[in-house]
Amino acid sequence: MGRLGRLTPLALCAVLAACGADEGQPSAPGAQKSDLLADSLPTALVLGLAQFEQVENEQGRMVPRPGAARLEFLVREGGAWTVRALEDTESNVFHKAMVYRGEGGDRLLTAGGTAAAIKLWTAADGGLEAETLWSEDFGGKWSRMRDVEVADLYGDGSASMAVATHDQGVVAILRPDGQGGFAVERLDHKPDTFVHEIEIGDLDGDGVLEVYATPSEPNRLDGTVQTGEVVRYVPATAPGGNRTVVADLQDRHAKEIFVGDVDGNGTDELYVVVEGHAEGGSLVHGVEVRRYEADTDPREGTVIAEVSDRLARFLTMGDVDGDGKSELVLATFSQGLWLLRPGSDPAAPWRVESIDRDSGGFEHASILADLDGDGKDELYVASDKHKQVRRYVWDGVRMAREVIYRRPDDRSIFTWNIMPVPVSLVPSN
Repeated sequence: MGRLGRLTPLALCAVLAACGADEGQPSAPGAQKSDLLADSLPTALVLGLAQFEQVENEQGRMVPRPGAARLEFLVREGGAWTVRALEDTESNVFHKAMVYRGEGGDRLLTAGGTAAAIKLWTAADGGLEAETLWSEDFGGKWSRMRDVEVADLYGDGSASMAVATHDQGVVAILRPDGQGGFAVERLDHKPDTFVHEIEIGDLDGDGVLEVYATPSEPNRLDGTVQTGEVVRYVPATAPGGNRTVVADLQDRHAKEIFVGDVDGNGTDELYVVVEGHAEGGSLVHGVEVRRYEADTDPREGTVIAEVSDRLARFLTMGDVDGDGKSELVLATFSQGLWLLRPGSDPAAPWRVESIDRDSGGFEHASILADLDGDGKDELYVASDKHKQVRRYVWDGVRMAREVIYRRPDDRSIFTWNIMPVPVSLVPSN
């Protein structure tokens, strides 16, 4: 077990304007607020952030310097959205924050970087107390806990964590040890390798959960060749997880994948967001979303959607219009938000509809969630390009946009994830 300590949350006093149509609506006509939102909601949103300030270096130039890892919580109360925050000076980024449901009740799970740390936060006296489950310097240029997902990976009723890291390609499982702690089991380790994403599901329908990860070469932000693949581990049935390549992307790579039963046939599918490829500053291949089933050849994923952009880091599933059928939303770097609808043949190209072209960010963190409980999923998006958090609701024709948070200052912020959390895990002071 790691260190147990108390970090005092930072209270922000800004109370944001209640819901309403904002001044920069999507271009489609009729886009406006379409629902009557309750004054208070039992579920909030948590944003995992990196924040930067401009400082002068030895050469007299202004350069960005990372600050403390930061969480921001958006809470609907008293007819308005309010924001509270928590900072952790031990790390300079929270790559992930989400609910952990295990022994001891609901807690907040975070994955931080530099220092790399997996922590559980327990509500206490209006704040959150942190317990470090695993912290390590992996020996590369950076040490980051990049992603984490939670599931009953061993079929024993306990909530284990699958973790991806930078930049030494470590994939590991944190498994409850039955004594109130967690044991770390490494499934993979490869130097100079970035693993951006973890997903968990059951593609072959055998009832045993699989772990999927996205190892790739270190980041190249100019769109030139960066190789990668998607790999699978099955920790419950094979020592070391029996690493298997399920998507061979050759001279392409993926930083985002999704595993779930989108087509509703009772079996999960794997969706791989293949990043764009540029040569000489020109885009050669745009972003592709490829679909894989359990028996798909690793080089034969079906392209179900394409968008002319270099990067796409979020793909989320939900039912936006309440018709009982699931859709995917793809958030791209510079070309906005896209709704992907499967047809009668989910292996054929899907219908691709623009939600909002005027939305963007390096990560462009997004989540579909039914916070208001009306049977339709709303889309929540951090448009860092605009320093806003936005909410989109189906109005019978399209997803209508409203701004629920405007950042009050010019700090440089990267929003790495956005997730629903119960209000009981939001610090109050």
